Amino acid sequence: MRHAKQRAGMLLSAAALISGCGGGSGGDGSGNPPPPPPPPPGSGLDARPGNTTCVAPDRNSGNVTIGTQRAFPNLSFSTPVALLQAPGDATRWFVVEQSGFVRVFDNNAAVATAAQFVNVSSLVRFQAGSEMGLLGMAFHPDFPTDPRVYLSYSTASNPLALRISELTTPDGGATLTPAPVQTILTINKPNAETNHNGGGIAFGPDGFLYLGMGDGGGGNDMHGAIGNGQLLTTLLGKMIRIDIDGASAGAPYRIPVDNPFAASTAFCGVTGSGTQSCPEIYAIGMRNPWRWSFDRQTGQLWVGDVGQSALEEHDRVARGGNYGWRCFEGTNSTGLACGNQPNPLPPVAQYGRTEGSSTTGGYVYRGASIAGLAGRYVFGDFGSGRIWHIANDTAPTLTVTSASSLDTTFNISSFGEGNDGELYLLSYGDGQIHRITGSGGGGGGGVATQLSATGCVSAANPSQPASGLIPFAPNAPFWSDGAVKERWMGLPNGQNITVGGDGDWDFPNGTVLMKNFRLGNTLVETRLFMRHPDGVWAGYSYEWNGAQTDATLVVGGKQTTVGGQTWIFPSGSQCLECHTAAAGRALGPETRQLAFNITYPQTGRNAHQLVTHNAIDTLSPPIANPAAEVPYSDPYGSAGTVNERARSYLHTNCSQCHRFGGPTPVGMDFRYSILLGAMAACNVAPTRGDLGIANALIIAPGEPDRSVLVARISRRDLNQMPPLATARVDDAGVALIRDWITSLQYCN
Repeated sequence: MRHAKQRAGMLLSAAALISGCGGGSGGDGSGNPPPPPPPPPGSGLDARPGNTTCVAPDRNSGNVTIGTQRAFPNLSFSTPVALLQAPGDATRWFVVEQSGFVRVFDNNAAVATAAQFVNVSSLVRFQAGSEMGLLGMAFHPDFPTDPRVYLSYSTASNPLALRISELTTPDGGATLTPAPVQTILTINKPNAETNHNGGGIAFGPDGFLYLGMGDGGGGNDMHGAIGNGQLLTTLLGKMIRIDIDGASAGAPYRIPVDNPFAASTAFCGVTGSGTQSCPEIYAIGMRNPWRWSFDRQTGQLWVGDVGQSALEEHDRVARGGNYGWRCFEGTNSTGLACGNQPNPLPPVAQYGRTEGSSTTGGYVYRGASIAGLAGRYVFGDFGSGRIWHIANDTAPTLTVTSASSLDTTFNISSFGEGNDGELYLLSYGDGQIHRITGSGGGGGGGVATQLSATGCVSAANPSQPASGLIPFAPNAPFWSDGAVKERWMGLPNGQNITVGGDGDWDFPNGTVLMKNFRLGNTLVETRLFMRHPDGVWAGYSYEWNGAQTDATLVVGGKQTTVGGQTWIFPSGSQCLECHTAAAGRALGPETRQLAFNITYPQTGRNAHQLVTHNAIDTLSPPIANPAAEVPYSDPYGSAGTVNERARSYLHTNCSQCHRFGGPTPVGMDFRYSILLGAMAACNVAPTRGDLGIANALIIAPGEPDRSVLVARISRRDLNQMPPLATARVDDAGVALIRDWITSLQYCN
């Protein structure tokens, strides 16, 4: 749910909000009531309105038996992508950080420090926000008696490749020596593509080392006539299996005799390709296998394969199996040329883009603390934070939805399994480790089906807000397909907003942010963005009926036509894909967005929003000099320079995802405070496709037609930006960004 912004707070009717403006009881001896107290100086409201009705209820977590609990509350990590224990040793945990470090710490909830196990950052090509880096680690099954440990990573040297290297421990497993390093296997990436690296490695129950490798990058598995997923002479797009307890044919490993193409005489592990079918191949047809595991009880291999634009999938992978890419994305035929490989196997489970955007493979639960979860495969989604579990014998293909998920706010980069079979997850954005628990996920009744029953609107007229809500408006509005918007916040009584040093506002549990969308004079949608009592944010969309008397909750997203215009109702997971954890979830209310005047319908006064919030005591701490705060420039107005208006536009429409720590696989940072040269966009080549633009750059100073940024915001297709909840191009916004890029002469 993009928290769309516009100066609609000034469009509210005088009857839009009704709160206590009258005086109290009593009199002056004349029989007349006393006059009301004077309003606070400069405030748009006389006092903070009491709010007892529009408060976020307990969250309905769906029909699940699981929850999450932070496992090591004193620890957090930077860019964590893998969590594991050494064989036979449950006393320690290891966290793989994408930047090239492995940390180790005691398996104790009170632990406060993590030591460095190894630093291989000099070997690793890492870029914040990208898919490159240190991606996996596997201990030899006999570790530490056998001192070998295996790392998979994007190489720092050219050409860009995914490499598996062998390191050893010099001290019985306390640390790992970063040198010497023995290269085991190298897979070159086509045209220096940075994405679709896979990179997960693990030893199977057969003692062999497995690697999940992506198709090489780009869209549609684009490198080669039939792509790489189905091409047998490359290791790209494959599950790979090798025997590292020996060497043969000039390679530091052997081929298991039952590998599908074990008869091939030419190994592919020097560059990732060969002249014959690669004998290292275990299974084919993968796009980007991001996290996978073996069922410790059955030995079954489960793989989460990230989809392209429609479906995320999970497969039970067998030796010699073909899992479809690029012929199929999930169960959908792509229509792309993909060779003549027989009988692609359907996924066991899949879900669409209304439920998530980048799947993360998990584990079959074999622990002892959650009896109802035993034998069920647990997996999640990086983008939406949803977690599902299905029976390990589920017949293909089950389509899962939010109705069966546990909703979280985590960017789930990996699950981890303890030696005791208990499951954990890594939250990439904040670096925390959470344990999967059996305590449920809330179990509350959730939000009302009808908007009129939420307590957030007037009982007499649901098109108007309840009396306890406070109107607000941002100065730099989001683009919402031309809709006029009205916004309010409902704060629980006695609870205040925490104002961060960077100007972001952190709302208390129980908060509800409400927004109406109108096309012309017609109410189309009302969105409620709630911070539930457990601290979890969630979004809810309500569709207005034709009579404009009430609105009904839309579950799972919807697309319809209103007045000849396509209108998209986002799903709950899509709300969280834009309302990112990195941006603090609540996007609209921040200090510089609200640093200007609106008209308050309760009083009819035109007043400064920050002055008003100070006066009615909603902020902790109060803003020191609110009237002196400089607002972001209105991108659609005339005040401010082209640079100021363009940077405001990017901050509002793009920076919730494109920022340090954000959920995108690219390194751009479009926050207003970031200098142009530090945005990782100006004079930078795109890593997610050039859209057919010759000599493309993300931002090419003085040349908007060479700038992929302009191309992406100018379209509405799979390559559009923003990617969600918009069906119409913002022509004024495109013109502004074009003018800005034209005005640039350099990147500093």
